[in-house]
Amino acid sequence: MKTPLENIVRDASVHAALTPADYLRKILNARVYDVAVESALEKARALSERLGNTVLLKREDQQPVFSFKLRGAYNKMAHLSAAQLASGVICASAGNHAQGVALGARKLGTRAVIVMPVTTPKLKIDAVRGFGGEIVLHGESYSDAYLHALELQAQQNLTFVHPFDDPDVIAGQGTIAMEILRQHQGPLDAVFVAIGGGGLISGVANYIKAVRPEIKVIGVQMNDSDAMMQSVAAHQRVSLPDVGLFSDGTAVKLVGEETFRIANELVDDYIAVDTDAVCAAIKDIFVDTRGIVEPAGALAVAAIKQYVAQHGRHGETYAAILCGANMNFDRLRFVAERAEVGEEREALFAVTIPEERGSFRRFCELVSEMPASEDEAAGTGGGALRNVTEFNYRISDAAKAHVFVGLTTSARGESATIARIFNDHGFDALDLTHDELAKEHLRHLVGGRTGLAHDERLLRFVFPERPGALLKFLSLMRPNWNISLFHYRNQGADYGRILVGLQVPAGESTEFAAFLETLGYPYVEETANPAYRLFLQA
Repeated sequence: MKTPLENIVRDASVHAALTPADYLRKILNARVYDVAVESALEKARALSERLGNTVLLKREDQQPVFSFKLRGAYNKMAHLSAAQLASGVICASAGNHAQGVALGARKLGTRAVIVMPVTTPKLKIDAVRGFGGEIVLHGESYSDAYLHALELQAQQNLTFVHPFDDPDVIAGQGTIAMEILRQHQGPLDAVFVAIGGGGLISGVANYIKAVRPEIKVIGVQMNDSDAMMQSVAAHQRVSLPDVGLFSDGTAVKLVGEETFRIANELVDDYIAVDTDAVCAAIKDIFVDTRGIVEPAGALAVAAIKQYVAQHGRHGETYAAILCGANMNFDRLRFVAERAEVGEEREALFAVTIPEERGSFRRFCELVSEMPASEDEAAGTGGGALRNVTEFNYRISDAAKAHVFVGLTTSARGESATIARIFNDHGFDALDLTHDELAKEHLRHLVGGRTGLAHDERLLRFVFPERPGALLKFLSLMRPNWNISLFHYRNQGADYGRILVGLQVPAGESTEFAAFLETLGYPYVEETANPAYRLFLQA
């Protein structure tokens, strides 16, 4: 028996199963270029060199709506009858499909009703409204909006434009594969395609397997939104109870009935990627193109990197479809924070240091002398040193100090080696590089009130981002002063903003002023700040 969600996802326009030959004809006759452009296929030069394989980027992020979705939406509407167009169309979407439908409807001169959840960001609502769509906000989820759209469809005699489970929509998306094979006629080992509901990969797989079946089609999903992967493994559609929302463009609980059938028959393999890998891929794409894609748009690149690492490939050629660039600006901070860990260019640790005179400096000296790779530790490297990317500490125990520290790495898997070096030198270290709690929350929670921080003075410093800046600070401190708080995070600038708590005896204010003058780093004293008193003083 089908669940209600399965009933609403099934589109009535899907009847008898179409063959790959049927889809090839539909793709060759698709009408997409009234609104879409033939997007570029560009070599990712830096990424290709780093991976030892050629990576080609299909720039669907450069479409007029910054996503491939307008291809399928417009192709569906362009094949409607005059009577259907006169009545208008309707869809349910919280993003890219909505913009595609609205733009296509404007081009065809028909009415477009777009049902969106009330939680849809204003940016996307404004974009749809800008294309002339009639927006109806309903419900808190896509499923709520979908059900309401079906009700409005029946009431107003509108034609429903499904986001993925419709042969005309699938055929429109398949024109991307047609362009790829025309733009690159040389060797091509695999095409990597993000999967949400399955419309994109269904169109791509049908065309490639009909024209050049030797090319692998590899589907990519988030590890917390892998409905297609689970469905293929179970040999039937699986409805997920919940999906992750980081890659909102692929956050689909149940794939389409037609898209499942096609993917099950034609897709060669599947790869699941995690949030950190996608953040790193967004950065990789930016480095090569100076463009910023949304998380769904980076899935294919994240999968290529994972595929190469797992299978040890060299000298092959891969294409990645950058399927969208509707990135929320406020998400960029999170992406930047997680990209280094996703690429494993940063390792995170909890390190225990004895609360005794000189131990903090000894720890910093160990970090400053630590080689940047295992080869260099063995004396075969170039001698580069690691940089501290983050350092958070608040005094909380009279005997032990627990610090949260981030260090640069040069290759995957180095965090275990670094933890071993810490332990060998008497500093107990816990590797937090792959700990979600630490990466998302604990790094921001190091601090708080303490009764041990007597005579504490709080200062905001601007440190130069260069080796030795912290050691200079420590060497100029008087031996009887104690660091009771230290918060630092590398923000990519040529200077670092650091918050320091120093326990300075009341009678040594003159010496403290001389220390600050000799140090020469810009600072603001915050000891009298009421926020400090509310949250950090006992």
